[in-house]
Amino acid sequence: DIFDKLVILLISPIFICIHFLISVFIRLDSSGQVFFKQHRLGKNNIDFVCYKYRTMYENSQNILEKYLKENPDEVEYYETYHKYKNDPRITKIGKILRATSLDELPQILNIFKGDMSLVGPRPYMLNESEKLGKNQQFILKVKPGITGLWQVSGRNELTFKERNELEIWYIKNW
Repeated sequence: DIFDKLVILLISPIFICIHFLISVFIRLDSSGQVFFKQHRLGKNNIDFVCYKYRTMYENSQNILEKYLKENPDEVEYYETYHKYKNDPRITKIGKILRATSLDELPQILNIFKGDMSLVGPRPYMLNESEKLGKNQQFILKVKPGITGLWQVSGRNELTFKERNELEIWYIKNW
């Protein structure tokens, strides 16, 4: 906890500069807020507000509904990977932020608040709770992290189940 906050404090001048640039690009790319906030599952199954940069258009739900009607195969892909192959909701700058993982940078605020750590399992969405199954008891015993083993071990190529297995291995062995 102290180590995480010390590291964040040391890099905060760089973070502020990068934040300013990203905020400008998000505002120029599409209308809406700079930050995206979403409740996620945290340590001991306590949910918290997770911060990210907004990478989608404001009317993303309408865009997705129309897209899924035209591309029903994406529903099956989502069931396996928990993401879409060609998500039409993502803005131009959002694609860059996601590809570079810079959309995660605001989670530095979550570390300051004590909700997250630098390294750990990714924070799961509330609606993924049941899908964790028996693994939930292990994954939610530790603080979620900005980065973890699955990000450096295949990330987008891994299924939801494979991601869980990696995170459990990490928790048990580190």
